[in-house]
Parts: sequence; structure tokens; C-alpha cells
Amino acid sequence: MNDTKSLPELPDRLSTNPRSPHHVAEIFEHNIGIRLNGKERFDVDEYCISEGWVKISSPKALDRRGQPLLITVKGTVEAFYS
Repeated sequence: MNDTKSLPELPDRLSTNPRSPHHVAEIFEHNIGIRLNGKERFDVDEYCISEGWVKISSPKALDRRGQPLLITVKGTVEAFYS
């Protein structure tokens, strides 16, 4: 079941929001891990490896459409299958 040949390649940029152009549904069928500056994060909504940032939902603040505001955190980003 953990056959690495059947896993799709992780893209440079990925979002959990289905309305985003960077959302790839087939990747979310598997468990994905994100490391930022060597520390594993579990609250990442979007990442970009080449630009070195992750976006994390704000716990209370909402935008005008009722979606949580995203906070950008910069650093060294690594994406992997867990």
C-alpha cells in the first residue's frame, strides 16, 4: 500500500483549498507531511517549495467571504509523503 511508484509526484506549489488553481485532488488521497525549517507542521493550508513559504490559517480572523485569513511564514520548505 505504500508503494512509492504509485504515488504522484509532489508539485512545487500545492493548496488544500479546492477552489485554488494549485489544488490537486489525487495527491490528497495520500498522507502528506510538510517540514518548515526542519520542524514538521500539521496546520499548513498551502506551500511553495521554490519560493520558500507556507500559508497557515488564522485561528479567528475571517476575510469578507467568510474564509480564514492565511498567514505567510517563510523558511526552508520540504514536502514528503508520510
